[in-house]
Amino acid sequence: MSARTASCMCGQLSLTCEGEPFRISVCHCLDCQRRSGSSFAAQVRYPAEQVTVTGEARVFTRTAESGHASEHHFCPNCGCEMWYVARPFREMMAIPIGRFAEPSFPAPQYSVYEERKHGWVAITGEATEHYD
Repeated sequence: MSARTASCMCGQLSLTCEGEPFRISVCHCLDCQRRSGSSFAAQVRYPAEQVTVTGEARVFTRTAESGHASEHHFCPNCGCEMWYVARPFREMMAIPIGRFAEPSFPAPQYSVYEERKHGWVAITGEATEHYD
């Protein structure tokens, strides 16, 4: 079984993810743009039981326009968001791919909310499914 490690900027908080992820995706929704500080967010979802958290995290709970809450876990020292939990995958930890600092990380399988995608962004990959 393979393991990947994600960490915050200061190294105080880390996640060790065992095995293969459930889903790798890119999201273009406005909430993810704000959350990531970029034109889209790329994240990987692991079942919570496959993730070991080392260090202290704080939680910010946000309620979306839909009325559904999402929980965003971040390092209290450097402020890096390390994972979030949201519908429809409540039992999954969604971890920003950049937290792994692994350029060979597998490509996303899904690109969602593409109606909000910036015109200059192109998500490529033979196996990537695209959704508005």
